[in-house]
Amino acid sequence: MRKEFNACQELFQQNQRFVLTTHVNPDPDAIGSEVALAYFLKSRGKDVTILNHSAIPSNCLFLDPERFVAQFDPGHHADIIANADLIVVLDANQPERLQSLRPYVLQSKATKLCIDHHPDRQPFADLYVIDTEAAATGEILFDLFLHCDADSVSKEIATALYAAIMTDTGSFRFPKTDATLHLVVAGLIERGADPVQIYHETYEQGSARRLQLLGNVLSTLQIAHGGRVASVFVTQEMFDKTGTTEEDTENFVTYALNIRGVQIGLMFTELADGIKISFRSRGNIAVNKLAQEFGGNGHKNAAGARTSAKELGVFIGQVVERSNAYLV
Repeated sequence: MRKEFNACQELFQQNQRFVLTTHVNPDPDAIGSEVALAYFLKSRGKDVTILNHSAIPSNCLFLDPERFVAQFDPGHHADIIANADLIVVLDANQPERLQSLRPYVLQSKATKLCIDHHPDRQPFADLYVIDTEAAATGEILFDLFLHCDADSVSKEIATALYAAIMTDTGSFRFPKTDATLHLVVAGLIERGADPVQIYHETYEQGSARRLQLLGNVLSTLQIAHGGRVASVFVTQEMFDKTGTTEEDTENFVTYALNIRGVQIGLMFTELADGIKISFRSRGNIAVNKLAQEFGGNGHKNAAGARTSAKELGVFIGQVVERSNAYLV
């Protein structure tokens, strides 16, 4: 991606006022990528603002000790977007994923840069740096930073990028975990990333309420299509009963896939305004295509969707039924 990296480097050098953003309900790859790029740009004297539709998840707060990340408020932030020189969209390549920021980003006269590893991009940016073979957006950024300046990756940047890669690879167990990726991870550790501490902060700081919620969710487990599809769900009643929120369900869907013989794991989350679906699959099953049938998208083996459907039981039946078409 030398051509794209050169173009990025020029944009970084030529512009002063930067706005960074990412998708709704950001994960550690999204937050880690934003924070890492903010540190990189600020070290070069740039003015950087990170604005997201959603609040930063609690398990990502340790990545942002300087509190760069802000939740978007049109009354306070609309002018910042309008007056930006460069807007960088990270870990997303479809404008609707920006939710409340979408109209402000699209209307801004700023140059727009998209850095991502998801497929099926939609046109909105002036420059795309997209590598669908990368395991995480954080992996792309590490290569980009080294391309710009071999000494640019500080301990703070290395920590943010390590968390990004660790989480998007399922702690280095998903298919895109290869020798090249391990060399990237080694480079981050050499530059100060602490694997033990990062894992602890990301995965081992949950509450007792979250475990209670997990117990409720696992009790809904259903198996279909000859043991090849497993699904779980969470309701608003469960959230109320345990004092938890949607954020507490992070990675619950993996339990549906951790069953011998299961090829597709599904999780359905009842929200105030609809239903969220998390899709996971094994091997050559393109679960992102299944997600697209319900207005979502994502990776081949990990995807998501949100719908305005209200009848949880009926909707679960529809998705589980369609999943049969993707089994091998």
